[in-house]
Amino acid sequence: MALAHSKVTAQGQVSVPAKVRQRLGVGPGSVLEWDEDGDRVIVRKAGRYSSEEIHRVLFSKTPGRRTLEEMKRGIQQNIRKRHAGR
Repeated sequence: MALAHSKVTAQGQVSVPAKVRQRLGVGPGSVLEWDEDGDRVIVRKAGRYSSEEIHRVLFSKTPGRRTLEEMKRGIQQNIRKRHAGR
């Protein structure tokens, strides 16, 4: 039996049922990923940051290796910058 049902609007929009939102822990502004698995489509909560974003922060154009503290500081600065306007 299905967890819940949704109807697709003429614009292709879908409302996420309350049971599904609660189960995934999502709310306004959350990003969902849609993935294909054979003849099924899987919807899941997207990760906060893509691997590309993490790589860009950790391995910027500055040459040389970084200490753990430098990496942590870089991640914190990026998070602050990303969320400054919210």
